[in-house]
Amino acid sequence: MTVDLWLVSFTLTVWIAVGFAGQLLFSARFIVQWVMSERKGRSYIPMAFWYFSIAGGMTLLAYAIHRQDPVFIAGQAFGLIIYLRNLTLISRERGKASEG
Repeated sequence: MTVDLWLVSFTLTVWIAVGFAGQLLFSARFIVQWVMSERKGRSYIPMAFWYFSIAGGMTLLAYAIHRQDPVFIAGQAFGLIIYLRNLTLISRERGKASEG
């Protein structure tokens, strides 16, 4: 019985850590964007912003699925689609710029 309780407690702790890690990754995107904007002296969204968005969004989506929270799941899933689409558009734009 004690082993079961330990396992439940450990699993809960791991999932809480996953949730906080996702939130940390997601929050880091704003710090990266802010620092880069300050360096350039204008508003700027670096590629790292999108990678942090995807990493944080995927981690938070996993946490939301584990929690079985449909509102949280929908929000993170929709966000991931937008982040991936932005990376696709940026890649396409860079491809055209290197061709011409």
